[in-house]
Amino acid sequence: MLLGEARAICEQITSTPLKPGVVEHLNEVALIKGALATTAIEGNTLNEEQVAGIYRGEYTAPPSREYQEREVRNVLDALTKIDEQATSGSLAPVTAELICDYNFQVLNTTEHAPDAVPGEFRDHSVMAGSYRGAPAQDCPYLTCRLAEWLESDMFRSDDPDTAFALTVIQAIYAHLYITWIHPFGDGNGRTARLLEFMLLARSGELPLLAAHLLSNHYNLTRDQYYRELEAASKTSSTHSFLAYAAQGLVDGLREQIGFVRAQQLNVSWTNYVNEAMDYFPTSQASNRQRALVLAMPYDEAITRGDLELLTPALAALYAKAGPRTLSRDLNRLASAGLILREGRNWKANVDVMFTFMPSAAAS
Repeated sequence: MLLGEARAICEQITSTPLKPGVVEHLNEVALIKGALATTAIEGNTLNEEQVAGIYRGEYTAPPSREYQEREVRNVLDALTKIDEQATSGSLAPVTAELICDYNFQVLNTTEHAPDAVPGEFRDHSVMAGSYRGAPAQDCPYLTCRLAEWLESDMFRSDDPDTAFALTVIQAIYAHLYITWIHPFGDGNGRTARLLEFMLLARSGELPLLAAHLLSNHYNLTRDQYYRELEAASKTSSTHSFLAYAAQGLVDGLREQIGFVRAQQLNVSWTNYVNEAMDYFPTSQASNRQRALVLAMPYDEAITRGDLELLTPALAALYAKAGPRTLSRDLNRLASAGLILREGRNWKANVDVMFTFMPSAAAS
């Protein structure tokens, strides 16, 4: 049921038209949060603002934290490369060589474990929490078998609903099994989450901005993440981890669709206001009234005294007007049905755009 809800939300997101600038912003924020999450789980303490600064070339960490900047840069570069390859349709099949390359990308030039060689299978025993990784001599074989399994027909279906569910399960299993095998001397978690992201991005089943959500979920619930990994290894069962990951994916998608709907509401409300104001003669007064109603928030009523100060531009307009100007503007906008009065406060009448509002009896 969770994966069915996830597919429904993904379809809503991909079918909702948004301004190009908004889409670019959403993708950038998702990329930054994804890089932050997958490094923070491993103990990197750079915050979201600093990670965004690294991505935009606006932040350089002090010498004592330069190693953390390097870790973040590696993950940002790897995620950006996968983004570009997913967009161009050039992502390669999963192979042991690809998994090794992902490990090289996240570890190269970083301060990793001394007995780890970036991109090469370990030759020693390792512990992952309370779980011992696979014997070193088995890591190449197990990683090859995992790659073959992930590319097998087990994760393909002609039924769209089933295909979506299998895509998400495939990505989660890739993450889980890399963690279990622990094929590298360091960077296994980052490698696992990078592979998980690649499989989601490659599938075309999820928008790119949603492919980062699992890493965000693991970071936000880090204590449970480690508990679920440990429980899965002890019980040899994946059901609980799958349910935990699916719930996190749905929670993230619900938040994203809320933002997408808010953006669509903004566009629709602006168009509606402009159409309504077009019935008034063009003048400084109508321009000021248009600016006033578009500056008013959708979800709260504002006191009369605060209305003139909603934006600096609006404050400048009313500073030049007479003391009764605001009252006349409010009356005109109310008569046009664009604003509503609630006691002594005023709010934008966005509900007028919703055709299927619940009736009083139903509520």
